[in-house]
Amino acid sequence: MIRSAADVAELGTILGIWAHPDDEAYLSGGVMAMAGDTGSRVVCVTATRGELGTTDPLTWPPQQLADERTAEMARSLEILGITEHQWLGYQDGQCATVDAPKAVSEICEVLDRVRPDTVLTFGPDGFTGHPDHQAVGRWASAAVERIARPGLRLLQAAVDDRRARRWAVLNDQLGVYYAGFPIVVPEDRLMVDLTLDPDTAARKVRALAAQQTQTSGLISALGVDQYTSWVSEESFAVPPG
Repeated sequence: MIRSAADVAELGTILGIWAHPDDEAYLSGGVMAMAGDTGSRVVCVTATRGELGTTDPLTWPPQQLADERTAEMARSLEILGITEHQWLGYQDGQCATVDAPKAVSEICEVLDRVRPDTVLTFGPDGFTGHPDHQAVGRWASAAVERIARPGLRLLQAAVDDRRARRWAVLNDQLGVYYAGFPIVVPEDRLMVDLTLDPDTAARKVRALAAQQTQTSGLISALGVDQYTSWVSEESFAVPPG
């Protein structure tokens, strides 16, 4: 079980495979920062540029928002110390409709190039239930299965019962999850169960704040202290079965 910064080195080379800018920071910002600090290689792949990630499309037309989120993510990754990043170039909101074998093949190419020890991504639930998350999680899982390299570990972002209960009211208020989510993962499936130390948590918050089109309103509404507490837990589970 990975429970501390000292344990994170056990993950070896990490490849994160995500759907939108900010997925990586929310779900694995602490893990990535700690891994990089210990000298591990960390590579991030993002399927879309998040061009639909706004409730105000008049202020943020899709291409303008995509450009802004591209720049924001570069700043965010710099704060986390991540220097290797790749876009897959899919459309936000359309991952479930793309040619899945093509997407899986693209991820296989990344796996062959990076040769990670650990892949971090979404589980079949997509963490929040978002269809893009679910699709990307399926692609990553299929690619790892196809590569079938000994020692290659797939870990999926997870919510255990303790975390689900702790944040249930706030998550409902914020509308974080689709109806029927999160799907609670049994504790015995967890491989990573981190509560970030204060320095790493503050660094993660700075990285998230750099993605201001997505986070500035939330940070302002919650306050930095509550927001920091809310994002200070990161959990990943082994796939079911």
